[in-house]
Amino acid sequence: MLGFLEAHTGTIIVLVILALLVFLAIRRIVKDRRAGKHSCGGNCGSCPMGGMCEKERSTR
Repeated sequence: MLGFLEAHTGTIIVLVILALLVFLAIRRIVKDRRAGKHSCGGNCGSCPMGGMCEKERSTR
């Protein structure tokens, strides 16, 4: 087991960093949704789903 860890230390470090970045990104998305922020930027005029988005927001 120790030999495996020594042979793949760099890969393990990169994997841990990537997992941390994914976790932070998902956490940020969840926090923004709970705060009522939308990822689209709010420009419904240029969005093909803009009419549906406004209906959904007004019913909340």
